[in-house]
Amino acid sequence: MNFPLYIAKRYLRSKSSNNAINVITIIAGIGIVIGTAALFIVLSAFAGLKDFTLQFASIADPELKAVVANGKSFILTNDAILKLNNIDGIAQYSKIIEERVFIESEGKNYPNGIIKGVDQKYSSVVSIDSVIEYGSWLEQKTNQIVVGWGISRSLSFSVLDYAKSINIYVPKPGKGQLSSVKSGFNTIKTVNVGIFDINEALNDTYIFAPIDLVSHLLDYKPNQISGIAFKLKQNANQTRVKTQIQNALGNTVIIKNREQLNDKIYKMLNTEELALYLIFTLILIIALFNVIGSIIMMILDKKKTLNTLFNIGVTVKDIRKIFFFQGSLMSLLGGLLGLTIGFMLVALQIYGPEFLKIYITPSLAYPMTIKFENIVIVFVTISVLGIIASKIASVRINKKLLQDV
Repeated sequence: MNFPLYIAKRYLRSKSSNNAINVITIIAGIGIVIGTAALFIVLSAFAGLKDFTLQFASIADPELKAVVANGKSFILTNDAILKLNNIDGIAQYSKIIEERVFIESEGKNYPNGIIKGVDQKYSSVVSIDSVIEYGSWLEQKTNQIVVGWGISRSLSFSVLDYAKSINIYVPKPGKGQLSSVKSGFNTIKTVNVGIFDINEALNDTYIFAPIDLVSHLLDYKPNQISGIAFKLKQNANQTRVKTQIQNALGNTVIIKNREQLNDKIYKMLNTEELALYLIFTLILIIALFNVIGSIIMMILDKKKTLNTLFNIGVTVKDIRKIFFFQGSLMSLLGGLLGLTIGFMLVALQIYGPEFLKIYITPSLAYPMTIKFENIVIVFVTISVLGIIASKIASVRINKKLLQDV
């Protein structure tokens, strides 16, 4: 049997004759447990918040999207359509036209809208109809629109409000001074048939309309579009399909996945997650100073015993290993206990009874997600820090200390 490990286990289980050392050891152990549990809970809470935030992206954005590389639009040729239809990994795709517009209704103006013309396949590619709070999804070959809550509230119109006119304007291309609104803008009259609710940014920005209506508004040519949204088959290789789409459409477009379409959000969330991890790791490091202190106090308390071991032939290296193993075991056991407590608390927030959950709003419990990688991250972090702390404390043992009794 490994002699240093055997002695380390004995020291870990036994109490010291000095009560102060017992108290310091207990405090060190509690610090490790609380620090580990806190780190896991925070990572799980942020993972839940991240998933909650990004679920809106999965509703608003397709799995892949072809966006124009330069300018605002491109022509989708018949040859490109044929190539897209032959790509096995594509389940469905939808043509899109997007442009900034000016909206007017009953004397109220809204200058910050973006109209998105979509075809009949769009609701099959993106689950937009699942977030319509009032009304229904639009029909093609009509002047119907679907707007976000923010636009509806700002212009004070509801669903099928025929008493209020909704006019959408877009500047005509060209140069020179404008003599009238009619000569400077293309305009269409529309009726709102639905109101969607995704998030504040999208609710305040987007107006969905039939693609033919938007094409007419912008004076586009047939098959002149801004982008294409793609839904992939369940087991399709996204990277391979992305390359095939790029080859089919050429260099006029850039193919982006959902993460690339929301790269700013992903970067912000990843940065915040890293910052939280570093902050709580620092708290763990501070807690592990107690482990160092506890081991050093134990070394001083066991000087006579260690001197006896040294005199019967146990090497300084093996004596160091005793306290290295003791600190490492304390960190690992405390980390496992902390992980267990943290896991139970997170599971309680996810699966527990409603009265025990923490709520953001009266109806929305704080989102949490248990991820295997977070368990690994926390366990590796406490293990590495515990080993370092134990090494720092154990190297203080030398021949002079053992002989000076």
